[in-house]
Amino acid sequence: MTDLEADLRKVVRGEVGFDVTSRALVTMDASNYRRVPLGVVAPRDADDVAAVLEVCRTHGVPVVPRGGGTSIAGQATGTGVVLDFTRHMNRVVSLDPEARTAVVQPGLVLDRLQDAAAPHGLRFGPDPSTHSRCTLGGMIGNNSCGSHSVAWGTTADSVRELDVVTARGGRLRLGQDWAGAPAGLRELVDGELARLRTGFPELPRRISGYALDALLPEHRADVARSFCGSEGTLGVLTEAVVRLVEAPRARALAVLGYVDEGAAAEAAAGLLPHHPLTVEGMAADLVPSAAALPRGGAWLFVETGGGSEAEARARAEEIVRAADVLDALVVTDPADQRALWRIREDASGTATRMPDGSEAWPGWEDCAVPPHRLGAYLRDFRRLLGSHGLRGTPYGHFGDGCIHVRIDFDLLTEAGIGRFRRFSEELAELVTAHGGSLSGEHGDGQARAELLPKMYGDEMVALFERAKAVWDPDDLLNPGMLVHPAPLDTNLRFSVLPREPVDVAFGYPADGGDFSAAVRRCVGVAKCRTTASSGSAVMCPSFRVTGEEAHSTRGRARLLHEMLAGELVTEGWRSEEVRDALDLCLSCKGCRSDCPVGVDMATYKAEFLHHHYAGRRRPASHHSMGRLPEWLRRVDRVRGAAVVNALASVRPLAALAKRLGGITPERRIPKVATETFSRWWDGRNAPGRSAAGRHARGTGDLVVLWPDTFTEHLSPSVGQAAVRVLEAAGLRVALPPTVYLEKAPVGDGRTVALDPVSLLRGRGRVCCGLTYVSTGQLDRARTVLRRTLDLMTPVLETGAPVVVLEPSCAAALRTDLPELLHDDPRAARLASRVLTFAEALDRLAPDWRPPALNRPVVGQTHCHQHAVLGDTADRRLREAAGLTGDLSGGCCGLAGNFGFEKGHFEVSRACAEEQLLPSVRGAAEDTVVLADGFSCRTQLEQLAGVRGRHLAEVLAEGLDRESQDGAAPPAP
Repeated sequence: MTDLEADLRKVVRGEVGFDVTSRALVTMDASNYRRVPLGVVAPRDADDVAAVLEVCRTHGVPVVPRGGGTSIAGQATGTGVVLDFTRHMNRVVSLDPEARTAVVQPGLVLDRLQDAAAPHGLRFGPDPSTHSRCTLGGMIGNNSCGSHSVAWGTTADSVRELDVVTARGGRLRLGQDWAGAPAGLRELVDGELARLRTGFPELPRRISGYALDALLPEHRADVARSFCGSEGTLGVLTEAVVRLVEAPRARALAVLGYVDEGAAAEAAAGLLPHHPLTVEGMAADLVPSAAALPRGGAWLFVETGGGSEAEARARAEEIVRAADVLDALVVTDPADQRALWRIREDASGTATRMPDGSEAWPGWEDCAVPPHRLGAYLRDFRRLLGSHGLRGTPYGHFGDGCIHVRIDFDLLTEAGIGRFRRFSEELAELVTAHGGSLSGEHGDGQARAELLPKMYGDEMVALFERAKAVWDPDDLLNPGMLVHPAPLDTNLRFSVLPREPVDVAFGYPADGGDFSAAVRRCVGVAKCRTTASSGSAVMCPSFRVTGEEAHSTRGRARLLHEMLAGELVTEGWRSEEVRDALDLCLSCKGCRSDCPVGVDMATYKAEFLHHHYAGRRRPASHHSMGRLPEWLRRVDRVRGAAVVNALASVRPLAALAKRLGGITPERRIPKVATETFSRWWDGRNAPGRSAAGRHARGTGDLVVLWPDTFTEHLSPSVGQAAVRVLEAAGLRVALPPTVYLEKAPVGDGRTVALDPVSLLRGRGRVCCGLTYVSTGQLDRARTVLRRTLDLMTPVLETGAPVVVLEPSCAAALRTDLPELLHDDPRAARLASRVLTFAEALDRLAPDWRPPALNRPVVGQTHCHQHAVLGDTADRRLREAAGLTGDLSGGCCGLAGNFGFEKGHFEVSRACAEEQLLPSVRGAAEDTVVLADGFSCRTQLEQLAGVRGRHLAEVLAEGLDRESQDGAAPPAP
């Protein structure tokens, strides 16, 4: 391997990676398979590709081309050298609007081509659900299709010419009329014309095998088309000329409800004469909430186009009238359509978990039959599943007869793998009996190539082998795929994982307490590799900034998988490769909600850091910022805020403190409040305070306001404002106990009856443990949280909800607390009591009217609020107060300690520049800048010189203005 690496470095201008991380990141695609490569090369151009092929041929090492790594059949994995085209060969070379063509490189992500074509009213027709991260090279290699194939066909239908480098270094330009055909291909075809005319099933989604019938004279001997779907086994694509289509000016979406999937499947083919753009189907099993859908147990998503919204709607309504439906909905608003389409697109990830939470896997992800046979096929398919005791929920391209399904195979035990093989063999026979194709979109790869004789017969498969030998006589390119295949039950990625549960700190309740199962959640659909941030989505900010696979949620999950496997990453929890990949994880928890399978990398990172630094010296930042609550309480205890602030304002002293504390020099140390929130609270009823200085107290329901570290010590004005608003809404406010009580507080929630035992146990402060969790100090976090539960036990005996102002702290209490103290029932009880500020007003004071502010707002929904808490109540509250406009998504980039840590500043700033800072800079002068999180407010202040405010502060100011203007306070 050393000689191979050295030889490649001599001739390749792109990156050559034979290190553990580079190899670990590409051991898997989105399939059930895993193969460990020798190295990875990111070529800069076709010359690099040719150089790699020459060196690898000399060394007898196979080569595997790879795009976005979203293949579901295993064809993007290999044991030799993997070519990663996404790093450099990822451009739109040119675009000709008149000819409606584009010249693209293989690593170009489909959405980037769509972005380039859109200003000309054009688009690329095929659009897999992975359009935001799949590449054109991968689409050509698999002959991908997508939801619009009923209108625009497969990728092969959109290919004009292809530039290819063969395994022996030939440079070919593939096209029609035998253009670019390697020597011997035409003679092979001429000798098999009869077989090629009769040996292929007629259906729109026939992807399996080689498309040798495209070389027939009546098909203009289209060598480029025949190359599509060859899965990197014939040559290496370096450039493509693709056809674009005119994009409809307007679209409408008809969502048709049916009793079940069978009824939906029977109806799909009958809608094709109306020339829809899509006919997609899915059942209720895959829908988290059917509230936005019409009545039914299954739905068809039928899209229509037109020159105007009225024309598109008319076509959609025509389809509704023609369809025998239980219920229907026609949507023309683009935002509403996108929301509905997301339900369908996320099915590829949602389907990896059964309704009861058990795992389901690909392998038979995309069989296709003639559309008019789909209903009958699905009935037979269901019976076959039942006969093997398996479960799966079909969905997909009903208009093309192509069905996606994840099945709850047991791929961990010998018996389960045996059943997987038997089912696969019987399903191949069933698909063939219905005149179908084993693959209707994702290719054969290792998952199905072994079974191609059942579909084509031995003689046609032998012809495939002869064709492969013409193109690649040395079997250098992606061996084991399509011809001479590896058995479908070998190289399974689960076989290397530990069979016994790993000893971990978190409970992983959704994965049966098994960390390996949690890591297995990542199936590789790679939604985290989306490069453009949009809407409210957060995941994955570090990947969008760096573009590096190691900094995506999938990349980190792959490294954790290899860490558990112990074959490539051999140091276990001590692995520096895993540590470095997790270093730029912001712990934003965006993946917890945005990942279709709910990977929670923030929790995995905390778990890893806990083990990685066990018994070892931790980074300074873990002490300076991970133990921030302790330092701030000590400062308060000696009334040292003013001194700390004064010292921090002296540059040399601040620089020294930052260097010792592991803090990046570009950051300013935030000022500590000279009066904490709790001290202000205690002084509200102090003797001598004038009646005019007291706010009106609420008389309604009691709420316990959580004095989180940031509100308590760094921004007490937020807590003061929250008290003002909550009491104006008629609620009674109390703070958590600061002494360990045997029973609940009495009276107004502030008076406590002390006993000698309570006095002896001393005073304490509640803490959500966030800073300890985020730095992986989980033993300390558990200690802090148990003390917190001891303090809160009397409160938990009441019905009082707990209002938390800082979103990250609320998220920690809702999720980290019960998962870390999964053995303490009080943890779940406290988690269930947590409300955000807006939720408290929404649920406990529904009739209260906030002050009429009537101003536009800008800012960013806190990433933890997006991922864990939800912002529905916030939206309602803003609307009621006349605060107009939507907050942006993404992550502010500061993310607690992350943006303060040495080495993170540039990534932190780049994250803020994605959505937050541009939205603030472009706002009108009277716009309210909302930022409920202390990190978000700090980022705005330090990078943009803008003061962001918590929603409570904005509402409190409105109340004060109403009082000053003499207006009556809003009635509760």
